[in-house]
Amino acid sequence: MQAVKNLAHDFARLFFPHQCAGCGSDLLNRESPLCARCLHALPVTNFHQYSGNPVEQCFSGRLPLVSAASYCYFTRHTMMQELLHAFKYKGRKEIGLLLGRMMGTALRDSGRFNGIDMLVPVPLHAGKEKKRGYNQSVLLCQGMSEVLGLPVIDQALVRRSFTETQTHKNRIERWQNMQGQFKLLKPELIEGRHLLLVDDVITTGATLEACGRVLLEAEGVRLSVAALAYADN
Repeated sequence: MQAVKNLAHDFARLFFPHQCAGCGSDLLNRESPLCARCLHALPVTNFHQYSGNPVEQCFSGRLPLVSAASYCYFTRHTMMQELLHAFKYKGRKEIGLLLGRMMGTALRDSGRFNGIDMLVPVPLHAGKEKKRGYNQSVLLCQGMSEVLGLPVIDQALVRRSFTETQTHKNRIERWQNMQGQFKLLKPELIEGRHLLLVDDVITTGATLEACGRVLLEAEGVRLSVAALAYADN
């Protein structure tokens, strides 16, 4: 039976080739969206391994955090940008799930994120999520959850309005664009818990700061932050 399945899979690849999302090669595991070479080439920061890293410095004096990290660096016109674009806008959910599992493994093995109770993805506005079909931060959390065994809580926090894209805004404009955009809907879900707030990219930290401040309104909440990528400005 397995031989028949393998034959059917190989036949299907003649018409629908399974290609690496990073380089386009078809020399990759059928279960993975990335080949071994691209996995090895990911620009891993290792921020999860030490305190006082650039992500923690980014939020110093802005948001009281237990720990913070990003898994990779983000730079334009690189494989990392292509992967982010593919899983955010082109429906390549499997990329987000894979990278989420890799993030979860790194955080678990570092020992610096012990004691997390639940994963909280940065919410999209309902209209944008409906249009896109999913929330990329939820996908990252789902991948992380597979490794960490933690629940994903996406009902506690909501986005009030459909904000303009942050891409072409400067630091102050990004901060202003995020003010009052998030609302704590079900504080009872997170009271007294240590939360890991998860997003795809940290640029100025404005979005995560705005989310974090609202989450900390719930009684007894402690907060850590993790992102897939960090744009070093």
